[in-house]
Amino acid sequence: MGFPISAALLDSMVLAIVMKEDTYGYEITRNLREVADVSESTLYPVLRRLQKGQLLETYDKEYMGRNRRYYRVTAAGIKALEEYRQDWKNHKEMIDSILET
Repeated sequence: MGFPISAALLDSMVLAIVMKEDTYGYEITRNLREVADVSESTLYPVLRRLQKGQLLETYDKEYMGRNRRYYRVTAAGIKALEEYRQDWKNHKEMIDSILET
């Protein structure tokens, strides 16, 4: 049994991954799959949403003769990630107060 991942939680996880280092879609998916069942087809709408919200920006970088689209966190994305982290901490404490008693 698992718990569904909300859009906000997925957004925060993607921002946290990209915050560590600029990266590309497949690598983000690989990182997410370590903790959640997420496919590339799920990820790309998330990346577009974060770009549209100006939390991520892209640039192209050549890799083995091909251009690869890389993502990086914007200043607004850094601020949003800080807020997500605080919201997660508060949410986790509330859930833990029920589940761990």
